[in-house]
Amino acid sequence: MQNEVRPRPNQLGIGGWFWGGNYKLERYLYILHRVTGLGLLLFVTFHLFETTVMRIQGQSVWEATMKFLANPVFEVGLILVALAFVIHMLNGARLIIQELGFLMGKPERPVYPYSDAIRRKRSITMVFIAVIIVLIIVFLLNRVIGGAL
Repeated sequence: MQNEVRPRPNQLGIGGWFWGGNYKLERYLYILHRVTGLGLLLFVTFHLFETTVMRIQGQSVWEATMKFLANPVFEVGLILVALAFVIHMLNGARLIIQELGFLMGKPERPVYPYSDAIRRKRSITMVFIAVIIVLIIVFLLNRVIGGAL
């Protein structure tokens, strides 16, 4: 007699989206890619609204909008957008390289316990993460020092 497999109820709720359980690094990069993509989409939508609708309304509305956006909070937001762009761009490049099979090696005969190609070639992921960290550090130093780099 076979054991009946019953699905477990979702006991984590919304918190399950933030707690990955036994997620691997690639799963967290997947979530980060989605979040940065949504953030960039939100920024582009806001930017297009700000540069078209506010500009059409006249010079006084445009100047008031620019004065409002000169707030330091929006400056921090622009820094976060730039960092999200770097992360999204390089992670997208990593995904394209892996999806096309470059640097993945030859397929192996599946032997239990199974190992997928992405986790065997985790060094590619680590290189891309290192490049992202270096670019973020350079960007932040350039922002803090004020263009001296």
